[in-house]
Amino acid sequence: MNERLKKQMKFALEIDKDKNVFRQTHLSGHGRNENDAEHAWHMAIMAYVLKEYANEEIDIAKVMLMCLIHDIVEIDAGDTYAYDEEGKKSQHEREQAAKERIYSLLPEDQKTELQAIFDEFEELKTPEARFVRAMDNLQPLMLNDSNGGADWKYHKVSKEQVYKRQSQTKEGSKILFELTDEILKRHIAQGNISDT
Repeated sequence: MNERLKKQMKFALEIDKDKNVFRQTHLSGHGRNENDAEHAWHMAIMAYVLKEYANEEIDIAKVMLMCLIHDIVEIDAGDTYAYDEEGKKSQHEREQAAKERIYSLLPEDQKTELQAIFDEFEELKTPEARFVRAMDNLQPLMLNDSNGGADWKYHKVSKEQVYKRQSQTKEGSKILFELTDEILKRHIAQGNISDT
């Protein structure tokens, strides 16, 4: 096996660990906690199906790749719950270190390419990154909705917290934000999201 293929295979095996990073969100039907790989796969398919609702023209292949790699850093950095303010303080630093270690397993050209796509997602400056962020917000929201808002209720999530996070959805898709707004208003009315 040549050196390049060896590195690629080492990376491919390493990212299998993403299946062991469990998130706070539960699978639909009150299933077990979702893992990062399931979340990324689900986002990628959703992005393809919902691409017509992007605010701007997008490169769907790039969007789907961005969906698939955006949480690989959590193999080292761990999942930071969307409403964990304490965890967010060190999230960037943890994820940057993980980005360097994990993507360094690849040949240099692929390392550079995938790190650039990860950084693009984090910076939210392109239509693709903004649409991926909309998917990253919509996917767990959809699961929470299917579970009667149980995760929001359990974590005592407030209206202010949810709308702060979901404001980024609007940057990627105004139409999907309207859907999000309908779902959130219903859960606030039902008491699953705190109105304070």
